[in-house]
Amino acid sequence: MKHITHVLINYLTDDFGRNVNILLKLIDELRNQGVTSGEVEFLFLPDFIETYGLEEYEASVKSFESITQFVSCEFAVRPFILKYESFMIHLMFNWSNHPNPEVRRLASEGCRPRLPWAMALPSLKKNPDPIILILENLKNDESESVRRSVANNLNDISKDNPEVVIEIARKWKGESKETDKIIKHACRTLLKQGVPEVMQLFGFGHIEHIRITDFKIHTYSVKIGSDLRFSLSLTNTDNATSKLRLEYGLYYQKANGSLSKKVFLIGEKKYPKQSTTKIIRKQPFKIITTRKFYAGKHNLSIIINGTEIEKIDFELLV
Repeated sequence: MKHITHVLINYLTDDFGRNVNILLKLIDELRNQGVTSGEVEFLFLPDFIETYGLEEYEASVKSFESITQFVSCEFAVRPFILKYESFMIHLMFNWSNHPNPEVRRLASEGCRPRLPWAMALPSLKKNPDPIILILENLKNDESESVRRSVANNLNDISKDNPEVVIEIARKWKGESKETDKIIKHACRTLLKQGVPEVMQLFGFGHIEHIRITDFKIHTYSVKIGSDLRFSLSLTNTDNATSKLRLEYGLYYQKANGSLSKKVFLIGEKKYPKQSTTKIIRKQPFKIITTRKFYAGKHNLSIIINGTEIEKIDFELLV
């Protein structure tokens, strides 16, 4: 992407505004040829604005409004937020009222404090208040992709300011089906962390009446490329139905021999009174680009409503 951007400037002019018009005409031509929206191969368009337009604020932000309707400008707007934060936040609030859903999505996605693969926004990580008005404006948006961006933005905020997201979740809960879905997705990190206030908010209560038995690993020695297989029995000894969030924690061995925990969801459901449920699961250890496996001792645990119940070890082999 950067290479295309750097080469492209050699074939354009010394006038940034004129170059922007050329790129917008390119988008029009692509649309005339049946390309309705841009994919990865067109990310050089917003990247060109980011690279050469940082000192051309008015022309650049106007172009973002048009380009993002073809290919998302969520990465390209971030240097502008760093340099012109108050102006950009005001602009993004205006974008949150835009008739085009891609522009409204940019209003949320562009100011995510921890957008994956993008530069972070330190001041918004520290104080997310400027973002909240934008998200309030989009929480009932007719576009699901916009609402999902709101949820992802809140999940970013929860990693630095959990109390802000907990308060919003309490405030939005029950407003509509859309807001309920947003806050559930927004609180996914807090749920994995087992934050008590969040557990209670979603109806996951005490577990004194829950028993785990026959927790077994069926593949004690697991080869990289195969699956870890395990099972357990969950018994609800209460005389009432129990709503449970059942997870397992996998403690991966790191390069230095220490263990790093990652939580995986088994499911959320209501377990009938005086019932026993058999649960069988497998966890793949297939080679992936996002995690490097190290042979040696690993741990597996069961987590109920945020509370870790039991932990056993297994061996990962090359």
